[in-house]
Amino acid sequence: MSQEPVEAAEKVVEERQRKSWVIDVRPLRGVAYRRMWIGNGVSFFGFQFTSVAVPVEMFSITHSSAWVGLLGIAGLVPLLIFGLWGGAAADVVDRRKLLLASSTLAWLSTVGLLVQALLGVRSGVLLLALTAVQSAGFAISSPARQAIIPRIVPAALVPAANTLAYTTTTAGGVLGPLAAGLIFGAWSTGTGVTIAYAVDAALFTISFWATYRLPPIPPVHDDGETEKPTAGLRGIADGLRFLATQPVLLLSFAVDIVAMVLAMPRALFPEIAEDRFGGGSAVGWLFAAIAIGSVVGGLTSGWIGRVKRQGVALVLAVVGWGVAVGFAGLATSLWLMVLLLAVGGAADLVSAVYRQSILQVYAPDRLRGRLQGVFTVVVAGGPRLGDLRAGATADLAGPTASWAGGGFAAAGLAVVLGLAFPALVRYRPPAGSEAGR
Repeated sequence: MSQEPVEAAEKVVEERQRKSWVIDVRPLRGVAYRRMWIGNGVSFFGFQFTSVAVPVEMFSITHSSAWVGLLGIAGLVPLLIFGLWGGAAADVVDRRKLLLASSTLAWLSTVGLLVQALLGVRSGVLLLALTAVQSAGFAISSPARQAIIPRIVPAALVPAANTLAYTTTTAGGVLGPLAAGLIFGAWSTGTGVTIAYAVDAALFTISFWATYRLPPIPPVHDDGETEKPTAGLRGIADGLRFLATQPVLLLSFAVDIVAMVLAMPRALFPEIAEDRFGGGSAVGWLFAAIAIGSVVGGLTSGWIGRVKRQGVALVLAVVGWGVAVGFAGLATSLWLMVLLLAVGGAADLVSAVYRQSILQVYAPDRLRGRLQGVFTVVVAGGPRLGDLRAGATADLAGPTASWAGGGFAAAGLAVVLGLAFPALVRYRPPAGSEAGR
């Protein structure tokens, strides 16, 4: 039987999918990407239990949002050190092996959180230390994980693959905090954090399975004349020198730092949930709200890959995030606050997809790990600095001023950056999305 009718039907389906507003699922046809997608999604769902439990436990021990904000610094310092090193290592060794080793470190820190909860240690300093170890594992694994994507999906499908990844992890960001909120509503804080850490440790094993089943992904050198990369300071410096010559990448990092440092309000969630809404499951809704919006935005993201003015779209998305967060900080109704945070989450998904896709298209494979290391420091470090800023300013000016003021300031500064440095707003993806490969 001739395959021509089948091939013609597949082309029609793909053409409809390209024009649809529904999320593009074509990257899932690849076995390697599909396994990685499943493993990351499940493990990220489990991690949300810990991401809620740690600040809740810290606030229970210290009764201070400033101490909750210090969790951001505890996570930031390892990110700065190991994010850059992990990116350099991802250009030197097999990325699959590096991902397995670093994921083990992150899992051991989660087990440590579970043990201290079972023993009732109640030490804020210990929570900071375990958060730092967990952050180190994440910092090493994240550049390798993201640098793998352009190796296992076609270049033209990189934005769709990133959208699928962000949508799935944010779906975990919805269900995980909501489930954690139910746990804290049904049990005491001590029992609740123990259950949360146990769930995370158990589900993390799915990520090990997905990574183990990946094919070998050794480093690739563009030509015989290119100097072999190293995982030391010279290798990191090579990546930073390349980055310094790319204004579009620098500006995309800058607007993300603005968005996260000034407008990320999560360090205030435990205090706001307790003071305005009586605690209980309210904290779960607040931690889930941004992710709810990201999921809805992802499920209706078929248009993202068709946008050519990606730099303009990135700036507008950051402005939308800041404005939505600003108004959420003024809300006195839990459901209005959740709705506004969800709007911000949808805008954040759009900006995240464009930031990641711009980087992956720009970077040659020999530098992709190192630039992903810088990306990890910026993307994961920004919210942690935002935690510190939010907690510190809340102690000085109150949680409402810290939350709302930060959101509106982020929106305004994003506009200023876009107007003052037009390289980003002029950016369009190269024809065929093959640049940098």
